[in-house]
Amino acid sequence: MVLDKNPEIIFNDVQKEFKKNVPNLVLCSDSFHKIEFLNKIITSIDKPIIFVDMDLLYSGYIESKIIQKKNNLMIFQPNKLNWKEKLSEIITKISEKEFLIIIDSFNGIYNLFDDLESARFVNSCIMLLSSLGKQANSTILITAMSRKKENSEWILSPGGKHIMKSAKTGVYFLKKNKNDLIIKLVDNNTSKSKNN
Repeated sequence: MVLDKNPEIIFNDVQKEFKKNVPNLVLCSDSFHKIEFLNKIITSIDKPIIFVDMDLLYSGYIESKIIQKKNNLMIFQPNKLNWKEKLSEIITKISEKEFLIIIDSFNGIYNLFDDLESARFVNSCIMLLSSLGKQANSTILITAMSRKKENSEWILSPGGKHIMKSAKTGVYFLKKNKNDLIIKLVDNNTSKSKNN
């Protein structure tokens, strides 16, 4: 697909788009649109999926049977105590074969780890997963709840700007237009980002 500077990409082409970058950061200002988007991605993919559920929203929808869990979906719910153990388990799995890896959400990670050293540790974990994922031809998708101020600054969790500024990261903004979910490529060379 030929892309202009800030194209709007219709949902059906999104999977091809996400293959171009590792990781991919999807910004969204509405948590319901985020879950709808993630569920559409998950239901349209047959390959194995690792879902790292940091805010427990998607898991809640599955447990309440609003969303049906697919057989190819593995959900991890790490917390501060078992983060390293779960990370090690995920690393072992993605080293063996191709996965779609979804980290939902960036905000949940930074709510779990509250100091600067932890933010650096989380960024390092994301970059490690991205590097390993790229070797196995995996796709990595990270969601983040954010908003854009009038002066074009993105308001993200602490540490978010470092992921956004990486040249290897694809940055997108998800919105709903009537009944359609639309994802827009953000030019992360010119976008400003700001910590919350």
